Amino acid sequence: MSVKTKGVASIQELRDACVEADVKLIACQMTVDLFGYDKSDFIPEVTEWVGAATFLPMAQKADVSLFV
Repeated sequence: MSVKTKGVASIQELRDACVEADVKLIACQMTVDLFGYDKSDFIPEVTEWVGAATFLPMAQKADVSLFV
């Protein structure tokens, strides 16, 4: 069963919608380190790599926040 058959947008579609809506995209530094990613592995719209201690005050001031 695919997400398409359930009417759910793909990751690419969701990412494109976020970029179009000028969503501030932030990467979790711990996850980046854990999986051995490099900043060059991310789309250009990801402009910050931060830990939870930095993210939480940012999220508190945001209108909407999603932590995944």
